[in-house]
Amino acid sequence: MDKFTTLEGVAAPLKIINVDTDMIIPKQYLKTIKRTGLGKGLFSEQRYNDDGSENVDFVLNKPAYRNAKILVAGDNFGCGSSREHAPWALLDFGIRCVISTSFGDIFYNNCFKNGVLPIRVSQEDLDKLFDDAERGSNATVTVDLGKQEIRGPDGGTVKFEIDPFRKHCLMNGLDDIGLTLEKKASIDAYEDKAKTERAWA
Repeated sequence: MDKFTTLEGVAAPLKIINVDTDMIIPKQYLKTIKRTGLGKGLFSEQRYNDDGSENVDFVLNKPAYRNAKILVAGDNFGCGSSREHAPWALLDFGIRCVISTSFGDIFYNNCFKNGVLPIRVSQEDLDKLFDDAERGSNATVTVDLGKQEIRGPDGGTVKFEIDPFRKHCLMNGLDDIGLTLEKKASIDAYEDKAKTERAWA
């Protein structure tokens, strides 16, 4: 998992509440267990028309937001079914941070396990960030995980809270496998000891 320390980029405003995981990545994209290639399916029912052409009105199809790294979204983002493909699709598209007032619990946990930072802020702070995001590519937002702050293009700052353990994992690029491998020396020592003491096993 790539480390997450400081992220600077364009923030796309998605002023929709209750965005569920089926909207983030529709069911027809769930046939794969690969984490790559899902960016094309991100919000596909909103991004594409029935004939496959792009919906020019959807935010991620607008020139200013095609390379967005941050998504500023309405309340209760990522609700619905437990779909790990949702953070996979966001990450594959290039979005590493989602900011909202609240998240679906399973989606929130899945983000941390896959290198996406979900940030909870107050409605007042979200409104400020929507204003920043609506300026398009002329205004970049910086997310500093170490300082736990979001800096807007005019120097305004929004502080956020995060669990210290999850912060540690993101800043060091540690998913569940990475955390296990940190104990590799102890695991190897145990296995060597077990081979000696239980040679028949």
